[in-house]
Amino acid sequence: MKKQARLTVTGDLNKFDTFTDIIAKLRGPDGCPWDKEQTHQSLRENLLSESYEVLDALDSGEPAKLQEELGDLLLQIVLQAQIAVDSSEFKIDDVIKGIAEKIIRRHPHIFGTGKAKDADEVMHNWEDLKRKEREEGASILSTVPKAMPALAYALEISRRAVRVGFEWPDVEGVIDKVLEEVREIKKADSPQEKALEFGDLLFTLVNYARWEGIDAESALREANIKFFTRFTYMEKLCHERGLSFDKLTFDAQNELWDEAKRGVG
Repeated sequence: MKKQARLTVTGDLNKFDTFTDIIAKLRGPDGCPWDKEQTHQSLRENLLSESYEVLDALDSGEPAKLQEELGDLLLQIVLQAQIAVDSSEFKIDDVIKGIAEKIIRRHPHIFGTGKAKDADEVMHNWEDLKRKEREEGASILSTVPKAMPALAYALEISRRAVRVGFEWPDVEGVIDKVLEEVREIKKADSPQEKALEFGDLLFTLVNYARWEGIDAESALREANIKFFTRFTYMEKLCHERGLSFDKLTFDAQNELWDEAKRGVG
């Protein structure tokens, strides 16, 4: 059996070119068997998972954790680019050049003769520039990735609609719409109708969140964490007291819930 040659790493590890060279070696003839067999599609779930890890690190407020997770995400980006190199599709330099050109093009108030007095005008100008870049007749919503989480997708398509003037005159109109959708759910007869009305309610709640500057995805994630923390605290109390949670009455469970709220917030 032929002994695998040991590869060496040259250059400063804090340099981007050194990192891309490492990934190229992993995909090279004497590289890692796992890395060599990966494709764009086989790494799709990894890319998604690492993106969520970055979001989790952002929520944690821990810079060291964010640094680590950004590195893991960067690995996925460079690995995807190296797969493209191996398939003669494009290079990482092309990726960097493309995004650099786009950023310069979409910031004429910084790199050109355009003007923008505030962030709202920047976003308005940004949408005008994107519209000019789209194919004639293409929808303003067509470039929103449909694989996004549903709440994030709802937020993005509603934001884009607002940029071209499709908006409630005030937040009270959104609240009225929320109440209307709740009434529609109560009137729905079949499971299919209830599901449709529930979707409408969620979409309207996302619009309310947008009005109030709330990221619906982050807000729901925080609510999930809060529920997890309180429920596991309830389980801990039951274990300490020799109780079986599923044998408790509804009132007793709610008393535990109130205790958990006092205990862990």
